[in-house]
Amino acid sequence: IQTANGGSFSSPNYPNTYPPNKECVYILEAHPRKRIQLVFDDIYYIEPSFECRFDNIEIRDGPFVFSPLINRFCGAKSPGIVTSSGRFMWIRFTSDEELEGLGFRVEYSYTADPDFHLHIGGLLNPIPDCQFEMSGSDGIIRSSQVEEENKVKSGEALDCIWTIRAPPMSKIYLRFLEYQLENSNECKKNFVAIYEGSNAIEDLKAKFCSTVANDITLDNAVGVVRMWADETSKLSRFRMLFTVFAEPPCLANTFFCHSNMCINNTLVCNGVQNCVFPWDENNCKEKKSKGFFQQMSKTHSTVIGVASGVVLLLLIISVFIQMKQPRKKVLSRKGLFSAAEMQEVLEPPQYELFSMQEAELPEDLSEELESLQKLRRSSSVSRCVHEHHCGAPSSAASIVMASRAHHLSHDSDDMSTDALEDEELGLEERVMEEIGYNDFITRGSNVMMVRNHANPVQQRSLSMDF
Repeated sequence: IQTANGGSFSSPNYPNTYPPNKECVYILEAHPRKRIQLVFDDIYYIEPSFECRFDNIEIRDGPFVFSPLINRFCGAKSPGIVTSSGRFMWIRFTSDEELEGLGFRVEYSYTADPDFHLHIGGLLNPIPDCQFEMSGSDGIIRSSQVEEENKVKSGEALDCIWTIRAPPMSKIYLRFLEYQLENSNECKKNFVAIYEGSNAIEDLKAKFCSTVANDITLDNAVGVVRMWADETSKLSRFRMLFTVFAEPPCLANTFFCHSNMCINNTLVCNGVQNCVFPWDENNCKEKKSKGFFQQMSKTHSTVIGVASGVVLLLLIISVFIQMKQPRKKVLSRKGLFSAAEMQEVLEPPQYELFSMQEAELPEDLSEELESLQKLRRSSSVSRCVHEHHCGAPSSAASIVMASRAHHLSHDSDDMSTDALEDEELGLEERVMEEIGYNDFITRGSNVMMVRNHANPVQQRSLSMDF
């Protein structure tokens, strides 16, 4: 009931006797920064009983059935004046099956709240209203939402409710994701309560104030979650998942959870376990992977095909170049030299000893050469064209030849070395002209290198044994 300046209400049939088995609830709401004041008439009578267990009028300081209790009244004495501490008041009248009375009549009005003070700048602080409405196929209830939306002032007790509203004929499954109370096992300081259908005390389904909170299934389309934490329990917190479901048989747009639950298809493979057991999250990797590749094949098949073709072509070209490059080097070298020249360059140099006995010379030149050889043997031994091709001086053949040359040198002391060399030079020139070699390249004391014009690359090492 909300009016501009207040109003009144009474028990049924007042001032006559109220009927049995009646329950009347009144929720009063004042204007912001106002309080509610009740004034009972003197004509008042409610069946008296110990602690008013039978007929009574119950008044709570707040808008809920679980709001702090002000008092329960019964008997023949009027309660007089009752004032709330805030802008809400919850009132319930109850009668049993026997011993009825006259009942009551009460007038209510709004008074200024002396606890509200002007803030800096003349503005009043906002009034928190800690109520939340939840709906949908599923959702998360968080105690941290109270702080995020500044529903409770700092230093005050927390008393908030979350109302879950599902479609008719539906049920609600509640599962705690996080649950921690600062003062465990002290229900007067902190607790989490679950109500089914309404926030009335008789609809209380479960109340948790220890260290463990179990899953809850509500058989009603309306569920209420309440959290209470006094000033010493500010660290108490919880997170709860709610899932709306229906009983089998499941419809076409629902998923069967194998636990008498039919949930919405949109909750399957959403990364959250909405069923009691994780049936809705099993085999989700295969489904998601398949859907991903199907989507890719439909929207990006052309791009993927072209990119794959380009990569494959580049790979083939790279392999071909790697196989072709060493062959190119060989072919380029073959283009510079003939087969004979390549063999001459790549193979080790071969030298042949040239002997005058293998050549056909004129008779007079042959006799002259033979006589010169006799003289030469008496003075020295044969020498190589290049010493590095003739072996080390310390070889056995060299030692024998050196010994023989030393022996013969004593028998020809009267021969002039210079004259012999001049005679040899003349004879060598004549022999070269005769056998077709020319273009002297290098020459030692008794060795010469020549180049053959018929084959410029071919070189020969000639050793003439005189």
